[in-house]
Amino acid sequence: MLKPPKIPESVLVVIHTRELDVLIIERADHRGFWQSVTGSKNRIDEPLSETAAREVQEETGIVIGSALVPGNALLDWHHSIQYEIYPQWRHRYAEGITRNTEHQFSLLVPHCLEVTLAPREHTSHLWLPFREAADRCFSWSNREAILQLPERLAAHNR
Repeated sequence: MLKPPKIPESVLVVIHTRELDVLIIERADHRGFWQSVTGSKNRIDEPLSETAAREVQEETGIVIGSALVPGNALLDWHHSIQYEIYPQWRHRYAEGITRNTEHQFSLLVPHCLEVTLAPREHTSHLWLPFREAADRCFSWSNREAILQLPERLAAHNR
Protein backbone atom coordinates (compact mmCIF):
# COMPACT_ATOMS: atom_id res chain seq x y z
CA MET A 1 0.00 0.00 0.00
CA LEU A 2 1.34 3.44 -0.94
CA LYS A 3 1.98 5.93 1.81
CA PRO A 4 0.10 9.21 1.44
CA PRO A 5 2.33 12.21 0.69
CA LYS A 6 3.85 13.94 3.70
CA ILE A 7 2.21 17.13 4.90
CA PRO A 8 4.69 20.02 4.44
CA GLU A 9 4.23 21.18 8.03
CA SER A 10 6.50 19.76 10.69
CA VAL A 11 7.94 20.17 14.17
CA LEU A 12 11.50 20.39 15.44
CA VAL A 13 11.93 19.43 19.11
CA VAL A 14 15.20 20.30 20.85
CA ILE A 15 15.45 17.89 23.80
CA HIS A 16 17.68 19.20 26.58
CA THR A 17 18.60 19.09 30.25
CA ARG A 18 18.74 22.03 32.69
CA GLU A 19 22.50 22.12 32.08
CA LEU A 20 21.77 22.55 28.34
CA ASP A 21 23.04 19.16 27.27
CA VAL A 22 21.15 18.48 24.04
CA LEU A 23 20.13 15.16 22.52
CA ILE A 24 20.98 14.68 18.85
CA ILE A 25 20.25 11.58 16.78
CA GLU A 26 21.88 10.25 13.61
CA ARG A 27 19.67 9.54 10.60
CA ALA A 28 19.63 5.93 9.41
CA ASP A 29 19.13 6.93 5.76
CA HIS A 30 22.03 9.42 5.72
CA ARG A 31 24.91 8.45 8.00
CA GLY A 32 26.65 11.45 9.51
CA PHE A 33 23.46 13.55 9.39
CA TRP A 34 22.76 14.49 13.03
CA GLN A 35 19.60 16.25 14.11
CA SER A 36 17.07 16.88 16.83
CA VAL A 37 13.68 15.15 16.75
CA THR A 38 11.70 16.22 13.69
CA GLY A 39 8.57 15.05 11.99
CA SER A 40 5.54 16.02 9.97
CA LYS A 41 1.93 16.23 10.97
CA ASN A 42 -0.02 13.02 10.37
CA ARG A 43 -3.13 14.99 9.43
CA ILE A 44 -3.81 18.64 8.60
CA ASP A 45 -5.80 19.27 11.80
CA GLU A 46 -3.31 17.54 14.13
CA PRO A 47 -2.33 20.02 16.88
CA LEU A 48 1.38 20.87 16.75
CA SER A 49 1.92 19.85 20.39
CA GLU A 50 0.43 16.44 19.55
CA THR A 51 2.78 16.12 16.57
CA ALA A 52 5.73 17.04 18.80
CA ALA A 53 4.80 14.54 21.55
CA ARG A 54 4.19 11.76 19.00
CA GLU A 55 7.48 12.35 17.20
CA VAL A 56 9.47 12.47 20.46
CA GLN A 57 7.98 9.15 21.55
CA GLU A 58 8.39 7.51 18.12
CA GLU A 59 12.00 8.62 17.67
CA THR A 60 13.35 8.41 21.24
CA GLY A 61 10.90 6.46 23.38
CA ILE A 62 10.55 9.48 25.70
CA VAL A 63 6.91 9.83 26.76
CA ILE A 64 5.73 13.38 27.30
CA GLY A 65 3.11 13.41 30.03
CA SER A 66 4.80 10.66 32.06
CA ALA A 67 5.94 11.03 35.67
CA LEU A 68 9.51 11.56 34.44
CA VAL A 69 8.65 14.08 31.70
CA PRO A 70 5.44 16.01 32.51
CA GLY A 71 3.38 17.64 29.77
CA ASN A 72 4.51 21.13 30.75
CA ALA A 73 8.13 20.16 29.97
CA LEU A 74 7.27 20.62 26.28
CA LEU A 75 7.63 24.28 25.37
CA ASP A 76 6.09 25.67 22.17
CA TRP A 77 8.36 28.51 21.03
CA HIS A 78 5.55 29.93 18.86
CA HIS A 79 8.19 30.33 16.20
CA SER A 80 8.24 28.80 12.76
CA ILE A 81 10.44 29.00 9.71
CA GLN A 82 10.02 27.98 6.10
CA TYR A 83 12.75 26.16 4.27
CA GLU A 84 13.32 24.41 0.99
CA ILE A 85 12.95 20.64 1.29
CA TYR A 86 16.22 18.88 0.46
CA PRO A 87 15.95 17.29 -3.02
CA GLN A 88 16.65 13.78 -1.65
CA TRP A 89 13.45 13.96 0.44
CA ARG A 90 11.05 15.71 -1.99
CA HIS A 91 9.71 12.40 -3.31
CA ARG A 92 7.92 11.98 0.05
CA TYR A 93 5.70 15.01 -0.66
CA ALA A 94 2.99 15.69 -3.25
CA GLU A 95 4.12 16.72 -6.71
CA GLY A 96 5.37 20.30 -6.80
CA ILE A 97 5.85 20.69 -3.02
CA THR A 98 9.31 22.15 -2.40
CA ARG A 99 8.89 24.09 0.88
CA ASN A 100 8.11 23.03 4.45
CA THR A 101 6.98 25.03 7.48
CA GLU A 102 8.80 23.93 10.63
CA HIS A 103 7.44 24.82 14.10
CA GLN A 104 10.01 24.85 16.89
CA PHE A 105 9.69 23.37 20.38
CA SER A 106 11.98 22.40 23.22
CA LEU A 107 11.62 19.63 25.77
CA LEU A 108 13.23 19.77 29.20
CA VAL A 109 14.17 16.35 30.58
CA PRO A 110 15.56 15.75 34.08
CA HIS A 111 18.92 14.33 32.95
CA CYS A 112 20.55 12.66 29.96
CA LEU A 113 17.90 9.97 29.62
CA GLU A 114 18.49 6.65 27.94
CA VAL A 115 16.63 6.66 24.66
CA THR A 116 15.13 3.95 22.50
CA LEU A 117 15.70 4.88 18.87
CA ALA A 118 13.42 3.90 16.01
CA PRO A 119 16.00 1.77 14.13
CA ARG A 120 14.52 2.47 10.68
CA GLU A 121 14.94 6.21 11.33
CA HIS A 122 18.01 6.66 13.55
CA THR A 123 21.10 4.64 14.40
CA SER A 124 22.91 6.56 17.17
CA HIS A 125 22.38 9.26 19.73
CA LEU A 126 24.56 11.68 21.67
CA TRP A 127 24.05 14.04 24.57
CA LEU A 128 26.31 17.04 24.02
CA PRO A 129 26.67 20.57 25.40
CA PHE A 130 24.38 22.75 23.28
CA ARG A 131 27.08 24.43 21.19
CA GLU A 132 28.70 21.08 20.34
CA ALA A 133 25.29 19.62 19.49
CA ALA A 134 24.58 22.58 17.18
CA ASP A 135 27.95 22.09 15.45
CA ARG A 136 27.05 18.48 14.62
CA CYS A 137 23.66 19.23 13.02
CA PHE A 138 23.49 19.12 9.23
CA SER A 139 20.45 21.42 9.08
CA TRP A 140 20.92 25.18 9.43
CA SER A 141 17.49 25.55 11.06
CA ASN A 142 18.31 22.88 13.62
CA ARG A 143 21.68 24.51 14.40
CA GLU A 144 19.98 27.90 14.85
CA ALA A 145 17.28 26.44 17.12
CA ILE A 146 19.85 24.79 19.38
CA LEU A 147 21.93 27.96 19.57
CA GLN A 148 18.78 29.94 20.46
CA LEU A 149 17.93 27.55 23.31
CA PRO A 150 19.38 29.63 26.19
CA GLU A 151 17.66 32.80 24.96
CA ARG A 152 14.31 31.05 24.38
CA LEU A 153 14.38 29.48 27.85
CA ALA A 154 15.33 32.78 29.50
CA ALA A 155 12.44 34.56 27.74
CA HIS A 156 10.03 31.82 28.82
CA ASN A 157 11.17 32.01 32.46
CA ARG A 158 10.75 35.81 32.75
